[in-house]
Amino acid sequence: MKLHILGCHAATPSMKGNPTSQILEIRNSVFLIDCAEGTQVLLRQHKIKFNRINHIFISHLHGDHFFGLPGLISTFQLLGREKELHIYGPSGLKEVILALLRVGNSWTNYSLVFHELQKSTSELIFENDKLQVRTIPLNHRIYTNGFLFSEKPKERKLNIAAVAKYKVDKAFFKNIKGGKDVLLDSGELIPNSLLSSDPPSPKSYAYCSDTAFDLSIVPLIKGVDLLYHEATFLSNEAQLATRTKHSTAVEAARIAKEAGVKGLLLGHFSTRYKNKKAFIDEASAIFSEVALAEDGMILEI
Repeated sequence: MKLHILGCHAATPSMKGNPTSQILEIRNSVFLIDCAEGTQVLLRQHKIKFNRINHIFISHLHGDHFFGLPGLISTFQLLGREKELHIYGPSGLKEVILALLRVGNSWTNYSLVFHELQKSTSELIFENDKLQVRTIPLNHRIYTNGFLFSEKPKERKLNIAAVAKYKVDKAFFKNIKGGKDVLLDSGELIPNSLLSSDPPSPKSYAYCSDTAFDLSIVPLIKGVDLLYHEATFLSNEAQLATRTKHSTAVEAARIAKEAGVKGLLLGHFSTRYKNKKAFIDEASAIFSEVALAEDGMILEI
C-alpha cells in the first residue's frame, strides 16, 4: 500500500495547507479518499493519472471534504473518460452532484455510479480479489463514515528450486500458490511448505476523519497497520473539540492505543496552529508510534 497525503488540514485552504484529500494505491488500484477544493491540482503534483481513479470515497458532506468533487467529475469529462466512476458517500451526495450537472447542462458521457450510505453500523461497501473496504461509522455533527481498507492475502511464493528438485509439473503451480500439497505420480506427497513460502502479510489502513472521541470504533480498527485519525485541536481546546465534535491529539492517541494499531498518523489540523510539534508531544505521551501528516507526504504502509 502507498498513501499520498494530498491535503490534511481542516476547513479553509491556506497558502501552506490544503483541506482533506488522499490517494491510496493498493496493488495497481488507485482510490481517492475525500476530495476537497484543490484536489485536482494536487493530483497533478503527485503525478496521479486521472484515468486510474475508478473509486472515490467521501466521508461526509462538509465542504472541506467534497467541494472538489464536482470539478473533478467535469475534468474527467473534458479528458474523454469512458469508464464508469463509482462514488461512495452519504445519502444526498448524488442529489448535489446531479443538480450541479443539470444546472450547468454538463452531463457526463461516462456513467456515474453512486453508492449512497446511510447505515449507522459498519458495512462492506467494496470488494474485489485484492481487497475489501468497510465503513467505520464516526461521531460527527452530520452523518460521517471513515473507511477501512484491508488487503486480502496474496498467493504463496513458488520455491523454484524445490519445484525443480521434485520435478513438479507446471500444472500444479496454481494449486501450490494456493497453499495445496502435491501428490506425485510416484505416490509421494510433497508438503506445500517445501514448495512455497509465505507471502507478505496483508496490510490494512483505517481512515478516520472527522469525528469526536469515540471508543466504539476500536473493535473495527483493531491492529491495523496504519490509522489516520483526525486531531483538529490540542488538549487546551478540548472543550471546543467536544462542542464541534472533533478530536484532540491526546484523544486520537488513546484510540490508537486501545486499538493496538501499528502506527498512528495525525491529521485534519486546525489552521490556527502554526507549529504542530505540540501535536506530537501530546500524542506520543500516550502512543509512541505516531507521526504528523503533511501535505505532499507519501507513505509506504
